[in-house]
Amino acid sequence: MRLLRLIRLLPILLIGLPPVAFGTSEQQADDDLPVADIQTFAEVFERIKRAYVDEVDDATLLRNAMRGMLGELDPHSTYLSSEDFKALRESTEGEFGGIGIEVGLQDGQLTVIAPIDDTPAAQAGLQPRDAILRIDGKITERLSLEEAVTLMRGDPGSEIDLTILREGENSPRSITLTREIIRNESVKSEMLEPGYGYLRISQFQNGTGQQVLDALQNLSKEAPLKGLILDMRNNPGGVLDSAIEVADAFLDSGLVVYTEGRLPDSDMRFSATPTTAAPDVPMVVLINGGSASAAEIVAGALQDQRRAVIMGTTSFGKGSVQQVMPLGNGDGVKLTTALYFTPDGRSIQAQGIAPDVEVVRGRLEVAEGNDFGIRESDLSGRLANPNGSQEPRSPSGDPVKDYQLGEALNLLKALNVLERRPAQAQ
Repeated sequence: MRLLRLIRLLPILLIGLPPVAFGTSEQQADDDLPVADIQTFAEVFERIKRAYVDEVDDATLLRNAMRGMLGELDPHSTYLSSEDFKALRESTEGEFGGIGIEVGLQDGQLTVIAPIDDTPAAQAGLQPRDAILRIDGKITERLSLEEAVTLMRGDPGSEIDLTILREGENSPRSITLTREIIRNESVKSEMLEPGYGYLRISQFQNGTGQQVLDALQNLSKEAPLKGLILDMRNNPGGVLDSAIEVADAFLDSGLVVYTEGRLPDSDMRFSATPTTAAPDVPMVVLINGGSASAAEIVAGALQDQRRAVIMGTTSFGKGSVQQVMPLGNGDGVKLTTALYFTPDGRSIQAQGIAPDVEVVRGRLEVAEGNDFGIRESDLSGRLANPNGSQEPRSPSGDPVKDYQLGEALNLLKALNVLERRPAQAQ
């Protein structure tokens, strides 16, 4: 074929090219194209074309070669077909059809990074580090990450069967989920108790920074904030700019994050602006092994700047930056171009953010009969409280059912006790 003939001729054409005319002799040696390897590539290409059991067209072979070339660099660099490119944009914008799950490859195994809040995956109880062995009966071992994501997405209302193996268990389990249109609001907020706010960020999308500012404004309208819990557990990351905006909402100066790469434009520094939505409110940030990428940027910045207490368990450890580059044929390339560093110069790549206070996942159970059954409020003819009465609330972020959240709330209360000034005599 014509393309095959061109590949055969490629080493001959390259041999006739002049050597690179810039840099040191050592650089020139590094920049020389490996003619022997190109000849081997052409030989493998030809043998597949001639001897493979099924006929394969040239375009498929070349795309597979490009996928392999990128996929062997690191788990996050990949070749994107036009469909994959569209799916990536949809997930960034916050609406797509599927089950609501962030996945990655861990030692070659398709693995759950984090389920997205209020989606079929979260409702089915999928957890970070669950290994996905099969998708609708198809073994995932030889699937690329993009192929697996494509299989899991589909029409709303259709069912999908996953076979998973949970960490610490010996037997796989099967889970059937129904796909939905995933309209993920990345920010939720509420008051846990008067003065103690709860802010949940499930992932970083375009607009997450503004949503955080709006949520803080709404919380402040309910009551003056005495403490704030920022929950980024199982947050798989997302848009870098949004992470910087979120960190900036709580910092009034100093470095947020910086990146370093081979190209000059990969070296960037991002600092906080003086305008801050919540400059002095005591904060606890919750993270766990499902907190990755952009979530780690925020946690690392707040930790290094001593702005918040980081609580939970060590985060995922994705400290690399990817650029998505469109190609002329409508496809794209997602390429790792830099590593990011916290303000103190820490790279969290494959290390993660270690919490200041380690609190593992658990559940707080209130024992029956653990308190005296009659209180002053139960006595007939009791005096009324001059400040009035308040009905107890049962927030969706429930500190009783969520042990880590309960510990974060207790820590905030302790910080307020320590910082409380003695009342002035009137």
